[in-house]
Amino acid sequence: MAFQNHKGWRRLINATGYSWAGLKAAWRNEEAFRQEGLLCVVFAPLALWLGNSAVERVLLIGSLLLIVIVELLNTGIEAAVDRIGPEHHELSGRAKDIGSAAVFVALLNAGVVWLLLLLT
Repeated sequence: MAFQNHKGWRRLINATGYSWAGLKAAWRNEEAFRQEGLLCVVFAPLALWLGNSAVERVLLIGSLLLIVIVELLNTGIEAAVDRIGPEHHELSGRAKDIGSAAVFVALLNAGVVWLLLLLT
């Protein structure tokens, strides 16, 4: 593929374009991603206000961004599995369930971080 020959700034510019395309695709096609993105838009400014130190603010915002990151990975797994075929397969179901579990754990992590920092 021709894009593999690019190096330096051109590679970085192309990679940034692919990343934006991925974010746009996730926003357009994934309701969970939109919900979690909006969660970040609402809670990130709140984290800046509620955090008592830079470390607390980083932890609060980082826990939110982790949810979005894991959702993007889960969406990629689901898309790849769906590309293989629509028929049910035990491994396909397991891959999707594990991806979903990862999002759930990221949500739990954010909840724990927010509770511990805001209640202590």
